[in-house]
Amino acid sequence: MSTAEVVLSNTQIERSLSHTATIYLKEAKYEFLKNLRLRVYTASVISFPLMFYVLFGLVLNSKESIGSTHVPTYLIATYGTFGVMGASLFGTASGLAADRGLGWLQVKRASPMPPFAYFTAKVILSMIFSAIVVALLLVLGISFGGVRMPLAEMAKLIGTLVAGSLPFSAMGLAIGYFVGPNSAPAAINLIYLPMSFCSGLWVPYMFLPKFVRQIALALPPYHLSQLALGTVGAGANQSIATHWEVLLAFTLICLGIARIGFQRDQGKLYG
Repeated sequence: MSTAEVVLSNTQIERSLSHTATIYLKEAKYEFLKNLRLRVYTASVISFPLMFYVLFGLVLNSKESIGSTHVPTYLIATYGTFGVMGASLFGTASGLAADRGLGWLQVKRASPMPPFAYFTAKVILSMIFSAIVVALLLVLGISFGGVRMPLAEMAKLIGTLVAGSLPFSAMGLAIGYFVGPNSAPAAINLIYLPMSFCSGLWVPYMFLPKFVRQIALALPPYHLSQLALGTVGAGANQSIATHWEVLLAFTLICLGIARIGFQRDQGKLYG
């Protein structure tokens, strides 16, 4: 057993619940501030879905409808899902891969900080930025796209998409444990962009080729977007429970993969 492992195994710190909660909140606070100051992260995560929404929802198709749903309203749900994916994947996978590459994760493990505070902070970061993206899409839609939505419906839409960030945060953790800091952005984009297209986030699901629609049924962004579309009255009349079950199963699979990566890193550090 290495010296570091002895130190860690002998370190038994008892904390009150309030003290533990304070540590979790501080970790989340500084994780948020760190990423807020990273212009590459904030610009890409926030500006891309807003830019696409302005172009395709407000400039080109503002007077059109998809079924009985106004295009600016419809695209808030789909580009909201797109934004949630970006905030979650880049917030967790890139950060985790970078911290592993720099050795910062080892420092965190050697500190008396609760081990799950680091991961919880990244999930909270993803949820905060997801909420910001969806809220800004709503502001644009209401201000310039003629979107009219009751407050309760807006709250439900934001809540659904923020909750839907959890599967993609889990996916980000799984990716972050198996890619390096330099390859993480490319690996994320290779997964994120094709998955977005095949799930009907850029082109409405009913307009996709038949074989792509079959693929979409197995993809988590499709199920989250259908939940969001159902909130604005544009869903495909599928079971809400089925969508949540698929997202839950996907989350558990990704967490299992992330755990394998975590244990692999532990073995390299203490083996």
